[in-house]
Amino acid sequence: MDIEILSPTRYPPPTMTTTPASRIEQDSLGPRSVPTDALYGAQTSRSIENFRLSGAPLPIEIVHGMALLKLACARANAKLGLLPANKEKAIADACRAVLSGAHDREFPIDLYQAGSGTSSHMNLNEVLANLANEALGGNRGAKAPVHPNDDVNLGQSTNNCFPSGAKIAALGQSLLLIDSLAALEKALRAKAAEFSGILKTGRTHLQDAVPVTLGQEFGAYAHAVALAAGRIGEAAARLRELGIGGNAVGTGINTKPAFRAEILAALNEETGGEFRPAEDGIHLTQFMTDFAHVSSAFRSCALDLQQIANNLRLLASGPLTGIGEIRLPPVEPGSSIMPGKINPSICEAVNMVCMQVQGLDHAVALACGAGQLELNTHMPLIGANVLQAAKLLSAAARALAEKCVAGISADEEACRRNLERSAGLPTLLNPRLGYDRVAQLVQEALASGQTLRELVLAKKLLTEAEYEALLASSTGPNL
Repeated sequence: MDIEILSPTRYPPPTMTTTPASRIEQDSLGPRSVPTDALYGAQTSRSIENFRLSGAPLPIEIVHGMALLKLACARANAKLGLLPANKEKAIADACRAVLSGAHDREFPIDLYQAGSGTSSHMNLNEVLANLANEALGGNRGAKAPVHPNDDVNLGQSTNNCFPSGAKIAALGQSLLLIDSLAALEKALRAKAAEFSGILKTGRTHLQDAVPVTLGQEFGAYAHAVALAAGRIGEAAARLRELGIGGNAVGTGINTKPAFRAEILAALNEETGGEFRPAEDGIHLTQFMTDFAHVSSAFRSCALDLQQIANNLRLLASGPLTGIGEIRLPPVEPGSSIMPGKINPSICEAVNMVCMQVQGLDHAVALACGAGQLELNTHMPLIGANVLQAAKLLSAAARALAEKCVAGISADEEACRRNLERSAGLPTLLNPRLGYDRVAQLVQEALASGQTLRELVLAKKLLTEAEYEALLASSTGPNL
């Protein structure tokens, strides 16, 4: 994504002179120069000039989500006798052309724009109208025979088309994220099985605690990922409720009673989805809480991935002067000055993604709570942040699974050595030897440098088999 601020290539300076490279179009504010080869029109040209804030355009997935709705609306309008068959076909074909990605460069308007997304919505209307007009023998920019407002936008408003398109896009990315989390869960479960017999010391408060197996640790990570995916799936289900057809404030003004149902029927036929109309169109036009809900599920997922990445970094620390119980696969040299140094680079990258997702969620929460009366006017930010969070988490989960977890190996010797020296190990002897006797053994071990195991066997308090059985039973039924 181009992030150059005020990029001259993305934002060409406006001109009102007619040149071989431009044409003059009219919008409600007057004449406007538009590049001759552009599929967009005057209103888009004006928005390109007005919104030069980030250099990053609105995510194309939202444009594609709205294009799906435009296709469904054209079919619904035709079925209701409001749009001639030739216009319906031309608009539908134009929508499919946009959905193919062939015209992605025709949507350059900055993410930070009119709060309802009107700029990008009209950008799409103009592109679809010009594609349809050329298919019907008209001229680019002529607004005839297909008009961007009267035909492409028939029965629609930015106020329901934009958030509905953003929901379609966010749902698609949520499902991709769930797939990525499934891959990470599978990788973690494979390691849980591989490491199931490796005893080690547990740690609480970063201090020695009672034993666990390395497999149990990885199994817990896998379970956390599975729960995160489940939360996302539950939250994303709310994205299937769409306000499309509600027009300006959700009442469906200027539309036929059957319009909303026909749109959803056509949309579900096109996508194979299970989208449903708004239970309360006025509510869904005002409140963006469905986005906040899924964003919070992304945040919760980020918190779990962050802890998993941090745990892996700690367990692999050293490798000689840290915990060093696992080895992470090397992915790059770790230092420009220290030869042979290997860093937990994938885990660090995942950590940064998780921090960014938490920041994106905070912005979504602020924007969702900042609506006024019949409309929320921060929808481009909401939609873009939710999409970015889903994409980042999906990429991070895949990278963690494929470039880190899959290549982790255990240092069984380090696990055993740390276990034998653990201050949490004496707890296991309490039921057999009693608290006071075990306390004496701990003091003697500290004074002599012997391990607890060596002392217990030397004093014949337990046999070696009894001691090993005690260790094995310490991790519970999941060993």
